[in-house]
Amino acid sequence: MAATTADTVIEVQGLEAWYGRRRILKGVDFSVRRGEIRVIMGGSGSGKSTLLRHLIGLNRPLAGTVNMLGIDLAHAGTEELLQLRRQIGVSFQGGALITSLDVEDNVSLPLREHTQLDENTVRIMARLKLEIVNLGGFQNLMPSQLSGGMIKRAALARAIVMDPKLLFFDEPSAGLDPVVSAELDELILKLRDALRMTIVVVTHELESAFRIADTITVLDHGDILVTGTVAEVRNSQNERVQDLLHRRPRDLVVDPDEYLKRLTEEDD
Repeated sequence: MAATTADTVIEVQGLEAWYGRRRILKGVDFSVRRGEIRVIMGGSGSGKSTLLRHLIGLNRPLAGTVNMLGIDLAHAGTEELLQLRRQIGVSFQGGALITSLDVEDNVSLPLREHTQLDENTVRIMARLKLEIVNLGGFQNLMPSQLSGGMIKRAALARAIVMDPKLLFFDEPSAGLDPVVSAELDELILKLRDALRMTIVVVTHELESAFRIADTITVLDHGDILVTGTVAEVRNSQNERVQDLLHRRPRDLVVDPDEYLKRLTEEDD
């Protein structure tokens, strides 16, 4: 099943996604190199969250392929997917901490589920990762006692506790003040440099994207508009890219036939 080169850890080809009759991803193609920070950005409804769900294996490709670390996600068996998920970490937008567990137990959960390590080793590894995300000493707090930024960092500690090869970070700056957002940006760069992780960040925050990205992929209504360095994206001649960068609203063009169809057709 190997389909990636030595320097390519994610390869997406012709990926399409549908929710009912609505086409969300329209033949997406892109690849991610080992050791880079790839930012996937776009406005609301651009398809970036759907793309992320396919990349982490929550959605199986219906058309096209997603190869990650040499595994074809469309055809991988249960055991292959389990082995793959042990090599990736995901930090979800809202943190997704278990509210009945304290911070240390939340971070320790992947180790308890996927390894046979003794409890003393689990505790040490969890606390090491909490130190990395600047939460040392907060291991006994409950999620309800954490600020928004602390929840993000605790979720990140859990995502990296098994030293994954790939880290996915969904909207790291959402709902945070500028200072905390900048601290998270620095933390992402630190993880790439210190732990040599490949990191994929989904965000709509331009300042954060330009600060951390090696490469940016811009999505709009299921299409990739451009992939390139920060400078290449800034200088893109694509009008839709410039609309996004400069927060320019676009005039909505309504197709009368399509509008009438939406009003009158029956649901399946």
